[in-house]
Amino acid sequence: MDKNTIIGFVIIALIIIGFSQLNKPSEEELAIQKRYNDSIALVEQNRIESEIAINNAKASVIADSTINTDTTNTQVTLSDAFGDFSVAAKGEEKIYTLENELISLNFNSKGGRIYSAELKDYKTHDSLPLFLFDGAESSMGFTLVTNNNRVINTSDLYFEPVSDVSTDSKGNKSLTLRLKTTGEGYMDFVYTLPANNYMLSFDIKSSGMNKVMPLGTNFLEMQWASKVRQQEKGRKFEDRYSTVEFKYLADDIEKLSESKNDEKKADSKVKWIAFKDQFFSSILIANDAMNSTTLKSEVKPEDSGYLKSYSANMTVAYDPTGKEPTGFRMYFGPNQYKILSAYDKGIDSDKKLRLNKLIPLGWGIFGWVNQFAIIPMFNLFSRFMGNFGLIILLMTVVIKLVLFPLTYKSYISSAKMRVLKPEIDEINARIPADKAAERQKATMDLYSKVGVSPMSGCLPTMLQMPILFALFSFFPSAIELRQESFLWATDLSTYDSILSWTTYIPIITPYFGNHLSLFCLLMTVTSILSTKLNMATQPTNDAMGGNMMKWMMYLMPVMFMFMFNSYASGLSYYYFISTLITVIQTYAIRATVDENKLLAELHAKRNAKKGTTKKKSGFMERLEKMQQEQQKALKNKK
Repeated sequence: MDKNTIIGFVIIALIIIGFSQLNKPSEEELAIQKRYNDSIALVEQNRIESEIAINNAKASVIADSTINTDTTNTQVTLSDAFGDFSVAAKGEEKIYTLENELISLNFNSKGGRIYSAELKDYKTHDSLPLFLFDGAESSMGFTLVTNNNRVINTSDLYFEPVSDVSTDSKGNKSLTLRLKTTGEGYMDFVYTLPANNYMLSFDIKSSGMNKVMPLGTNFLEMQWASKVRQQEKGRKFEDRYSTVEFKYLADDIEKLSESKNDEKKADSKVKWIAFKDQFFSSILIANDAMNSTTLKSEVKPEDSGYLKSYSANMTVAYDPTGKEPTGFRMYFGPNQYKILSAYDKGIDSDKKLRLNKLIPLGWGIFGWVNQFAIIPMFNLFSRFMGNFGLIILLMTVVIKLVLFPLTYKSYISSAKMRVLKPEIDEINARIPADKAAERQKATMDLYSKVGVSPMSGCLPTMLQMPILFALFSFFPSAIELRQESFLWATDLSTYDSILSWTTYIPIITPYFGNHLSLFCLLMTVTSILSTKLNMATQPTNDAMGGNMMKWMMYLMPVMFMFMFNSYASGLSYYYFISTLITVIQTYAIRATVDENKLLAELHAKRNAKKGTTKKKSGFMERLEKMQQEQQKALKNKK
């Protein structure tokens, strides 16, 4: 190749490169093209959905047709509507069963889907068998595209069992339902239920489907929907805990709204989806992940017998050649912390399912208290006794004993401030009310001299709050209390009604309900008694709003009565016993504390401090600085 030829090729190359750069689309043109492509994709998606509806309509007409026609013409019509799946377009619905000691699952040959799920160890609130769903209340299907561009769904096709239900040496039961085609290709739905387990394995295994489906098919569109039955006596309370929750592959767990219709599109891969109510869940877990997931929740009317209607649409990886099966696990069972936690035993941290997060134990420190203190103690007592009323009583006693040092310290702090009340009254009489900052400074000086901190009485109470709030979350979500009776309460997981009515009463019915719970009433009475006792032992100052504080303290138990009347009776029972023990402790401490001796000790401490300089605490220094600033501001204002 001579020199001129080489130069010519170089010039041609430069021209091509320059031309391509000059004709390179701008960012605005790229954005326009992207919108165009998105619109094309949307049109294609709508076309597919429309074709599904048309084919379903065709199938319905064909199945229901009574017109006499020869077999050949019928087969041609089925082939036109269903392509290679025409052999599965007509059939007879048959039910097959997999069951173990805990659960009974029925499967329908139409769609090859789970038809019903019954939990053997549980009953509804009216003593009927507990089904999570039955018949048309649940559905599951996969969208299939044939070589002749027909779009159909497995829910409209008929599967055949490969063999009878089989049982292996470990007690695992298996059922294989096959979707046949006109050729050699087929798709198997393989269900395996282990012994004594709520977790079902579900695998999609194919053979030769690459000859039936379009070239390059590597995923399936999946649809799952279910209506959630009302299982408990208190619909309002049960509805509060019913929602759709899902876990991202990266470990974050989110949920839809419990109180209103909601829809969410997951922005990354999803590991599992849970259709849950207060005490039970249906959970779909992908062995790999689910993509393009859209979730919906719809609140159902009260007279429908259902709480919510859930649906999930997603795509899952699929190998039509059959080399790699598409695998799932499905959990149909109780929301019990011990059971759900067991599925993560021996699993690496980054691969744990964390299904126990479905149980609302409270956020932050409240959840930790439940997880590491309340639940272990509850499980420990449950090993030795079956009466959950006594278990709650023992838990209450243990908690009060643990907290007793804080309770004692709080009482002593209140007693110290109470015996100093005459001196506080003298300060108030000496300093006019319009000099509030000066009066407060004199009071704090007195507390400092005798070694009393106003915060010492509040701190023990604040330290008890995490336990109180943790138990507030624990009792309503503890399925162990469900339908467990104690005294007059027939179910510790819901309200214990001793009086009910049907008449709608404005304000009362929406917030209080049409019933009266006895444990809630007892809790209110003991709370008022405890408030009266505490107010009698607390130093008050009418000039500083003491009377208003008294009314607020007495009003709070009444407000809690409205709040807890529809709550779990186990929670009201705990608060009742806890408050009653607090009252007894208060009387016992009062009997052992000599307030005259306590006052003498305070005076002795004050006399001992005379002539000595004690470094003030940071709190006292900040308080005195605030007082000085208030006095300065007051002088400037005058």
